[in-house]
Amino acid sequence: MQPDNNPNDNIQIHDLHFTSLLSEAEVQKRVQELGAVLTERYAGQNPLFISILSGAFVFASDLMRAFKGNCEVGFVKLASYAGTRSSGSIQTVMGIEKNLRGRHVIVVEDIVDTGRTLHFFLNQLQIQEPASICTVSILRKPEAAAFPVQIDYVGFDIEDKFVVGYGLDYEGLGRNLPGIYQLQENIA
Repeated sequence: MQPDNNPNDNIQIHDLHFTSLLSEAEVQKRVQELGAVLTERYAGQNPLFISILSGAFVFASDLMRAFKGNCEVGFVKLASYAGTRSSGSIQTVMGIEKNLRGRHVIVVEDIVDTGRTLHFFLNQLQIQEPASICTVSILRKPEAAAFPVQIDYVGFDIEDKFVVGYGLDYEGLGRNLPGIYQLQENIA
């Protein structure tokens, strides 16, 4: 699904300017669609949603509410970003506290660009022998892919530009924006 751009909606966070990429309505419509697909796929199951913190917590919350069935939630905190760029290394800051053996796991990610974070995390999950692993990301940057990761469900494919909003931040700010904004390259 390709996003619609509304160039009249601009914001500033710290020293950077951003323009609207996806409205709140577009994001919520897509989340409802993803929730319906997951509801059908896991009918009669009790899947465990694992939200990768900090960016995916907003998406995970909305996605779980769109899921019509029993489910549980867990959190893991992985760090790879410094400013607007990936640092190139992954750190597990907070791990999962639930037993995953035999569980159906839905990994909820905010954005997949190089795929490094998800590649690292999925390898860690496999060791715990879940019954299945499903990956869902609200955003994916196909042009930036550097690691072979299967994303089962994608909200939106976007260009390889820095984005904020809907859980994504720039230096701690912007996570609370209901829509998604991309970095403006040229400011007049």
